[in-house]
Amino acid sequence: MSEQVNDIAPPEIERVRHELKRRTLRVAAADYITPAMRRITFECPELADFISAAPDDHIKLFFDTGEEKPAMRDYTPRRYDNDQRSLTIDFAIHDAGPATAWAVAAKPGDTLEIGGPRGSAVVKGPVAHWLLIGDETALPAIGRRIEEAEPGTRITAIIAVSSSDDGQAFKTAADVEFSWIDRAGADATDPAPFLEALKAVALPPQTFAWIGAEARVARAIRTYLVEERGHPLTWMNASGYWVANQAGTSEKNM
Repeated sequence: MSEQVNDIAPPEIERVRHELKRRTLRVAAADYITPAMRRITFECPELADFISAAPDDHIKLFFDTGEEKPAMRDYTPRRYDNDQRSLTIDFAIHDAGPATAWAVAAKPGDTLEIGGPRGSAVVKGPVAHWLLIGDETALPAIGRRIEEAEPGTRITAIIAVSSSDDGQAFKTAADVEFSWIDRAGADATDPAPFLEALKAVALPPQTFAWIGAEARVARAIRTYLVEERGHPLTWMNASGYWVANQAGTSEKNM
């Protein structure tokens, strides 16, 4: 039985296009904020006109691997300040790929080329409750939405991390309820921990569910919300932030 009131018009997803621009940024600071997350702050005069209109935007990062073409990976602009010409990106340290290798070794003075964001999907409308579900790769987008939320915004966040040491704290004016899933030693492609946690989560009217995880996990969560909880697809956005055994692959906006 649906827990959502279906006669309320769903929020509008406004697609905002941005001028596509590539920038070469210089590392200003690089620190571990948890054992599995490295925060890197870049500075560049060209960031004066950087635009990111939605917390789940993504930019292209270009990594030199010695091949003819650089390796490209999508990352979330975690925080930016046009006045300070600065941009912060959080790197989940979860594999030995080119992005992780670069982030682990990054130090002030290093440079990295980025492109975008090409556009933003801005959720506009009557959202009374945000349900944010994701793993480490989606944590930057979840954290940004929590920090940018208006005072009094109701948010429920269900987040899977590699260990109990990898939870994060956020400065926010929102009313947030967290459920951290300690996935130490567990399979990151198993949706079961998320589905179990969701059993205790209410879906009041005007709940917008945002999902970001491994593609099969994200799909399983979406299916559960739709088929078991009756949650409308028009009040949901699910993305595969990564695909198991397919480096550099994602499935956005399922």
